[in-house]
Amino acid sequence: MPNIYVTREIPEVGLKLLRDKFGKFDMNTEDRVLTRAELLEKVKGRDGVLCLLTDKIDKEVYDAAGPQCKIFSNYAVGFNNIDVEEASKRGIMVTNTPGVLNDSTADLAITLLFSAARRIVEADTYMRAGKFKGWGPMLLIGQDITGKTLGIVGAGRIGANVAIKMAKGFGMKILYVDKFQNKEMEAATGAKQVDMETLLKESDFISVHVNLTPETTHLIGEKEFGMMKPTCVFVNTARGPVVDENALVKALKEKKIFAAGLDVYENEPALAPGLSELSNVVIPPHVASATFWTRGKMAEMAALNLIAAMEGKMPEFCVNKDQLKK
Repeated sequence: MPNIYVTREIPEVGLKLLRDKFGKFDMNTEDRVLTRAELLEKVKGRDGVLCLLTDKIDKEVYDAAGPQCKIFSNYAVGFNNIDVEEASKRGIMVTNTPGVLNDSTADLAITLLFSAARRIVEADTYMRAGKFKGWGPMLLIGQDITGKTLGIVGAGRIGANVAIKMAKGFGMKILYVDKFQNKEMEAATGAKQVDMETLLKESDFISVHVNLTPETTHLIGEKEFGMMKPTCVFVNTARGPVVDENALVKALKEKKIFAAGLDVYENEPALAPGLSELSNVVIPPHVASATFWTRGKMAEMAALNLIAAMEGKMPEFCVNKDQLKK
């Protein structure tokens, strides 16, 4: 039987698939990320590894796993935690779980947009502290959403999902920045493709949905926050390093923008100094895909990717398929 390792417990639907197929496998049963030393030790001699986005998979890990290792099946849609180029050189398959996160991540971005715009967390804290003494005309005034302009940075599956829901549900005008034209989104929403400067200056709300690459690292920094409206609400559910978090803290403190909602962080799980002290930012702990259905489907896909590789097949969601063919 193949020697399989799972770096952290995932929903039972995925574990059952592995159990039914292989009889047994090894898994980190502690509810925490493995230390680097533990990861290097645990992957030794494995034929396949089911890993998480919190596991850094690189040359050192591949060396530890050994030449017989066929796959690292990532339990995530993003795979910037994995050195795919090095895996391809060694003939190792890298897989992910795309598509199933679209709605849950888009819905969380919209949740953050509303929460930050209407100061929901701030209002909840105010109420729980017993500060509410009755209705007042100036109490916790927020931003209107219906009919306003939403800027989408990265109009892929999730960005387009947000745009369509907000255009159809709340009559928002959509501007977007992307390397490619999204004609389907334009047809559904009347969206207009613009340059970054136009989007930053004209949007009432900005939601980021780009992949993390060297080109997108610190895509949004002090210069970009300086171009935004002082009434702008900024949302990031993509990857933390896309945003210069220190610059965001500065922009929020200096009221260069109205508020922000984040689900990802530049040096996760750590926060930039001062971020958690601000009342005009909503900061959940990376929970965009945290719905029962989505996390279960991710577990199923990650398990099936690994099983396919162990059967000598090309997994459906292999991200380096073309490189391996070469």
